[in-house]
Amino acid sequence: MVGLHYRPDILFDFPYLPFPEAGQKTAGVMSDFRYFVLHKPRGMVSQFISPDDVGLLGEIDFDFPEGTHAIGRLDKDSEGLLLLTTNKKVTKLLFQGAVPHTRDYLVLVKNYVSDETLVKLQTGVTFQTFGGADYNTGPCKVSIVEDPEIQYHVDLDLRKDIPHTWLLISLTEGKFHQVRKMVSAVHHRCKRLIRVAIEDIELGTLAPGKVLELDEATFFRKLKIDNYID
Repeated sequence: MVGLHYRPDILFDFPYLPFPEAGQKTAGVMSDFRYFVLHKPRGMVSQFISPDDVGLLGEIDFDFPEGTHAIGRLDKDSEGLLLLTTNKKVTKLLFQGAVPHTRDYLVLVKNYVSDETLVKLQTGVTFQTFGGADYNTGPCKVSIVEDPEIQYHVDLDLRKDIPHTWLLISLTEGKFHQVRKMVSAVHHRCKRLIRVAIEDIELGTLAPGKVLELDEATFFRKLKIDNYID
């Protein structure tokens, strides 16, 4: 479980609920589809096939069934919660539904983040997309996290003479590598990005490269999707 220590002047409700151990499956009604929670390691793309020389999901030590695909993506240098399924309609239900769904990220940025900068991130910033168009982000929850107890560390070669700040960012958007571009728009470089939750599905203590399988009812209940049955 990722332990979070909050600044007392910044409130952020962020519960973590226990999950079964990696490799176990929650009990529920049998379904033709399967649903997985993966802790995607840093340095791996969210794909099973790529023309590039990169780490792939197929390298995970787990026997995914044929037709498994990632729901949304985390870029190669990001880590944390990635959902996978054999159900092709989940992506549309989650990301294109009438009700937006919340995603939470722990983000390590270079230098101290001021209160003024925090307000800018909370109220919305503007950044350029890959095509050069401006994109305005909507309001979102952002808080400073003092010394989060991260379960799994990576070698970032951080300079000890330069301060860094952990942020907890909760948003319902996720376009154009949004989190990285948001912090860049307020002149902070993203050094580490960990997705820790999508709605009530949480990363918890799941280790990098490990997989948890959820039954269909639990999966959709935790995502707060109730219209998944045709």
